[in-house]
Amino acid sequence: MTMTPVLRKFALAVHITSSVGWIGAVAAYLALDVTAATSQDAQMLRAAWIAMGLIAGTIIVPLALTSFLTGLVMSLGTAWGLFRHYWVLISFVLTIIAMSILLLETPLISRIADIAADPTTSTAELRALPNTLLHSVGGTLLLIVIQVLNIYKPRGLTPYGWRKQQEQRTVRQIVDAVT
Repeated sequence: MTMTPVLRKFALAVHITSSVGWIGAVAAYLALDVTAATSQDAQMLRAAWIAMGLIAGTIIVPLALTSFLTGLVMSLGTAWGLFRHYWVLISFVLTIIAMSILLLETPLISRIADIAADPTTSTAELRALPNTLLHSVGGTLLLIVIQVLNIYKPRGLTPYGWRKQQEQRTVRQIVDAVT
C-alpha cells in the first residue's frame, strides 16, 4: 500500500513532531531526574518527582505511542517498508525497546510521584526514593541513536529487501521487453 502524497506528508509531519517532542520531553524529564538525584532540599525533591510523574504519564507516553504508530504507518505506507532496509528495522526495534522500558517504568514513576506529593512523607523518605537517572540517560541516548539513524538512513538492504528489489527489477525488465 502506498500513501497519497498529501497523506504521506501529513503522517510525516505528525511523526517528526511526535518524535522530536518525545526527545524534548525526555530531556525535560532528565533535567528533573538530575535534580531529584542530586538535591538535598525536600521541597525541590517533591517538586521534581511530582513534575516527573506528570511529564512521564501525560507527555512522554502519548508522544512515544504517537511516534511509534506514525513510524509504523510511514514504514508500511512508503517504499521504505518495514523489513526492506536495516536502518528502518533497527529503528523500529529500538523504538519498541524504548517504549517497553518506558511503559514498564511509568507506573513506578507515578507511585514515587504520589509518595512525594504526600505531605506526610518525611525528608528522609524523600531522599531514600529510588532514582530513575539510569533510565533517563539510557532513554535519551537511545532516542538520539534512533533519530540519527532516521536522518542518515545508512545503506543496506535486508535479505527480504534485496529479494523485493530483484523482483521489481525483473518486472521492469519484462515490461520494458514487452513495450
